[in-house]
Amino acid sequence: MSPLLEYRQKLNLTQEQLSVKASVSIRTIQRIEAGKEPKGYTLEALSKALDISKDELLKNTIEHPKNNNQLIKFINLSSLFLIYLPLGSIIAPIIIMYWKQEVNAITKQIVSIQILWTLAFPIIVLTSAFVGKWLSLSSQVLPLTMVLLFVVNLYIIIRNAIEINKNQKLYIDLKFSFL
Repeated sequence: MSPLLEYRQKLNLTQEQLSVKASVSIRTIQRIEAGKEPKGYTLEALSKALDISKDELLKNTIEHPKNNNQLIKFINLSSLFLIYLPLGSIIAPIIIMYWKQEVNAITKQIVSIQILWTLAFPIIVLTSAFVGKWLSLSSQVLPLTMVLLFVVNLYIIIRNAIEINKNQKLYIDLKFSFL
């Protein structure tokens, strides 16, 4: 809750009454109560009208929602459910992320990692098949490559889940995001 809203309600003032008392527009009061930080004249006028210090009016103006680490860990682990399907490790986390409204930097990174992995997987598999045929290697190169890639993706997902649990961040992340 914004400090302005809190103090206004304590004084039993409507937005319109505070607007008149502080000589500030109602829309400005609405913006500040929604999380915008008051500055300059507006800050001065509101602090005088409410008879509080500017610091009290500025404290915790913008509340940052806390990440739900259990849900983030579940979103990360949801990549495992459909890992064997093309795009499965992307679809499950995206659905849960938007359904539970847990869209933040960490969940976007989780999906971005799976998007990159999904794009890289066929390129690596095709390259290994080509190189295996070119070097006359065993026909087992292709299945071994696919199994190895699945194991690496499992490691990424599980290692990130452990790090989310310990430090509320990802262990393996990207410097960019697809979302």
